[in-house]
Amino acid sequence: MGLVGEHCEACRRDAPKVTEQEIAELSPEIPQWTLCERDGIQQLERSYDFLDFVEALAFTNRVGELAEIEGHHPDLLTEWGKVTVTWWSHKIKGLHRNDFIMAAKTDALYA
Repeated sequence: MGLVGEHCEACRRDAPKVTEQEIAELSPEIPQWTLCERDGIQQLERSYDFLDFVEALAFTNRVGELAEIEGHHPDLLTEWGKVTVTWWSHKIKGLHRNDFIMAAKTDALYA
């Protein structure tokens, strides 16, 4: 089941960020996600396409429900026919394994 079968752990301010080796190992499980950096903070981002705003909003709500269950929350940009999801761990200002777990779970919601 890979990352989809895992659950987020509570992230502390002193939690370690993923290493470059861990990113290389985890990235194949979320191949459509882009590793980006904003203001010096590594993030995972992916856009999903939909037929209209109603479908995009429904997906946004499903991602929000998942985020509440897991206790880990993304940035969500909902547009007509498109949702952009960005994951990173705010407390550590970077990427944690939780972000890869949530990216995989977000893909599963879209599938």
